[in-house]
Amino acid sequence: MKKEIILGVTGSIAAYKAGDITSGLRRMGMNVTVVMTGEASHFITPLTLQSLSCNKVFSDMFEAPLEWSPVHTSLADKANLVLIAPCSANILGKLANGICDDLLTCTIISTKAKILIAPAMNDNMYKNKFVQENIKRLKESGYEFVGPIKGRLACGREGMGHMAKVEDILEAAKRLLK
Repeated sequence: MKKEIILGVTGSIAAYKAGDITSGLRRMGMNVTVVMTGEASHFITPLTLQSLSCNKVFSDMFEAPLEWSPVHTSLADKANLVLIAPCSANILGKLANGICDDLLTCTIISTKAKILIAPAMNDNMYKNKFVQENIKRLKESGYEFVGPIKGRLACGREGMGHMAKVEDILEAAKRLLK
């Protein structure tokens, strides 16, 4: 039986790597359902991720379902793992404080599946006291993290906040699914 992965994609320049992550998970035999924030669609299109996942991409919590089932809870219930890659500082803050105001955060808060987060943001944002407190809080709650790493950032400089390598994200997902 295929493992069910929810891939959360948030508003970060690293969202373009969600295509490689989706393809990698599929090669590993996983069924991938993508949930995008509205901000993510500025960096990668739902059509790209739908084509790579072979599944409908979800972004609107209030879209009329084809059958009666609240979207966020039905997605949450079927997941073996929720992987958020890239995960923005915004989503980290929402999760750490129980804020559910979009489909992705509602799905994550509703699931009993393991959660793996691959942060991606500017180094100043990553080092911010509140972001670090949010990460600590999520780790203490059982959320798993992969990265970030030091690398080239969208602003042009090198710094901590670059999303982990796709291979490392895939390996962490595989490890959590055992």
